[in-house]
Amino acid sequence: MAEAHQAVAFQFTITPEGIDLQLSYQALNQIYLSGVRSWKKRVSRMRNRVIKGVYPASPSSWLFVVIAILATMYMRSDPSMGLITKIQQHLPTSHCKSSGQTMVSVLVFSTLLWLSLILALRFCLKLLLSYHQWMFEQHGRVSNVTKVWVVSRFSTFRKPLLYSYQTSLPHLPVPAIRDTLSRYLQSVRPLLTDPEFKRMTKLANHFEANLGNRLQRYLRLKALWATNYVSDWWEEYIYLRSRCPLMVNSNYYGMDFLYVTPTPVQAARAGNTITALLLYRRKVNREELKPVRSHSTVIPLCAAQCERMFNTTRTPGVETDVLQHWQDSEFVVVYHKGRYFRLWVYRAGRLLSPREIEHQMQRILDDPSPPKPGEDKLGALTAGDRIPWAQMRKQYFSSGINKRSLDAIERAAFFVTLDEEEQGMRGEDPAGNLDRYAKSLLHGKCYDRWFDKSFSIVIYKNGKSGLNAEHSWADAPTVAHLWEYTLATDAFQLGYTEDGHCKGEVDRSLPQPQRLVWDIPSEAQVCSSLAVAQALADDVDCHVFPFRDFGKGRIKKLRISPDAYIQIGLQLAYYRDRGGFCLTYEASMTRLFREGRTETVRSCSNESTAFVKALEDGEAEEQCRRLFRLASERHQNLYRMAMTGAGIDRHLFCLYVVSKYLGVESPFLKEVLSEPWRLSTSQTPVQQMELFDLKNHPDFISLGGGFGPVADDGYGVSYIIVGEDMINFHVSSKYSCSDTDSHRFGAQISKALQDIMTLLSADTKTSLSSKGAAQPQAKKLL
Repeated sequence: MAEAHQAVAFQFTITPEGIDLQLSYQALNQIYLSGVRSWKKRVSRMRNRVIKGVYPASPSSWLFVVIAILATMYMRSDPSMGLITKIQQHLPTSHCKSSGQTMVSVLVFSTLLWLSLILALRFCLKLLLSYHQWMFEQHGRVSNVTKVWVVSRFSTFRKPLLYSYQTSLPHLPVPAIRDTLSRYLQSVRPLLTDPEFKRMTKLANHFEANLGNRLQRYLRLKALWATNYVSDWWEEYIYLRSRCPLMVNSNYYGMDFLYVTPTPVQAARAGNTITALLLYRRKVNREELKPVRSHSTVIPLCAAQCERMFNTTRTPGVETDVLQHWQDSEFVVVYHKGRYFRLWVYRAGRLLSPREIEHQMQRILDDPSPPKPGEDKLGALTAGDRIPWAQMRKQYFSSGINKRSLDAIERAAFFVTLDEEEQGMRGEDPAGNLDRYAKSLLHGKCYDRWFDKSFSIVIYKNGKSGLNAEHSWADAPTVAHLWEYTLATDAFQLGYTEDGHCKGEVDRSLPQPQRLVWDIPSEAQVCSSLAVAQALADDVDCHVFPFRDFGKGRIKKLRISPDAYIQIGLQLAYYRDRGGFCLTYEASMTRLFREGRTETVRSCSNESTAFVKALEDGEAEEQCRRLFRLASERHQNLYRMAMTGAGIDRHLFCLYVVSKYLGVESPFLKEVLSEPWRLSTSQTPVQQMELFDLKNHPDFISLGGGFGPVADDGYGVSYIIVGEDMINFHVSSKYSCSDTDSHRFGAQISKALQDIMTLLSADTKTSLSSKGAAQPQAKKLL
């Protein structure tokens, strides 16, 4: 819209009498208001930089220090022990009186003292944030150090901005190589026979004695220099250098409410959803969001991933992709029936109302124009292999109208699809429709999503919604936080009229959404990418099911960690499904550290396999319960170690990267990093339960989200623990593997959870008397 205003603001005609200049004052006024909005944002960013720069102090504390120093000087006492006099001696004396020199000296000393106090406070805060032993404390066994830490914890500091804690967060430590190798061998012991384990132990010992320590020295050097020794390599080599399709293999999805659709009007749902997302972006830009805390504690988590949430796209390259982020964007791009539209969401510096966005969306829905040749399936380029897309982009999208249209998509705040289908748990086959809903969000028609965008919003014909997120810029908890806010704001804050439309007034003078124009000389590559993507999509077997028999409320009454309970249940389900155990991946965060992302919890442990075998072999119930408690305690300990920087896989990954840079081969590292994760799992955290009043509105339960299978012969399992009485599961696998079946595995998961509950409930007294060492003391302390 700004370009359009600039085009019509100045009009002139050359005549024999001279130049007839005409000005559009309305357009000039809108340009002026847009400029005012831009400058307000700049001033706000500058103010926030100052506030963050002096945190945990405040800018006003400088004035307090100056007044205190002046007061002591007035009382003829020198708090600087002669430093003020020395500063005064080095000041120029030509144009300044003695009293003025004294004042300047006091200001200089006060500022230096103030900055020193800030550094001291920040150092103390970093020490407090570096203490993680509280996670390992057991009930009734709290150490004196932890007690002191609890008393002196930093909750008394002033109200922080979103990024206030960033510079005070500790750096991710590099574990000792011997500890990592020991933990690795322990993790693979239940998966290997005695001869295989002996061979792997020999490989690990040889690696440690020879190449390992050399690689470790380089890694420690990087840890001293870099903010985080893992994250940049993880983003580059795991995500950006991958040449396979993003769709299914990398991108993941998030679903709408399970039972409720706030409105059946597609345009209205789009209006509220886009408004809620832009309100969240405003909070991120102004840093008005509260820093995310570790669950049930006051410990802040790194917020760096929020920086690239909006106005971001992943551009393809032949060897590696690149993440591009723009400071701001005043429009979104909408896809409908094979056409792309640029929709300006600001007018004269003002965010359009939800009703106005609905009005614009309805215009797109009512537009009868057909797609141009090659336009309707253009999005398939982002769904196929990366190298053909990079080559196509360079050849056909580097200039002219194609470049302008592609720039519009890539610079948009986010991507929106107005889908022609209806989705959700509905009709005569609600379970089957949930599965189709998951597949639609995961890959759609393979060309009606823009998989390169940081995230794409999908609004279905019946008002159901969802999102598809690109993985390289952030992990699922960051997107889940955004999606929770969006759903809650849409349903409870913005709301709808009785007839299902958005609230507010409409400015009828809004310009039409701008149709993007393309010139596609060859559709061959589009068709080729679509064929690759379609084969991948057709192979995905998705199964989504709510587990309603019980939830975390009943599990916690047994003093068991809900996550440990589910993970052990997954081990039991996999054993029954495949007749053995496998390397299991559970995602854990390392955001207690600056720029932290994820670490792997190897959930298949000696303890969990011992419990599963005992249960399946029909051993005594008391013995099975004891083994389950040990397995639960072991899992919780593994999770805490991963969160506190003592994981296995990221350390070994970085050692492997160093070996590649040095041009040396390690048989041990090569074998470790080639091991398949046949069971890949992740919990979607619920981080803002205060936004959802489930007591008065029990139907507003989120379905969570899911992802595709990591291994061709494995399962992907995502789960979200909602409220006290429900756990929603998302299971994926591939039809091409005859050994996997998502529905069969889903049934095994339900049965495993029920069987474990039956076992533990058989002797409630025994369960309650064993005080569940797996439960951390954090909740009582914090």
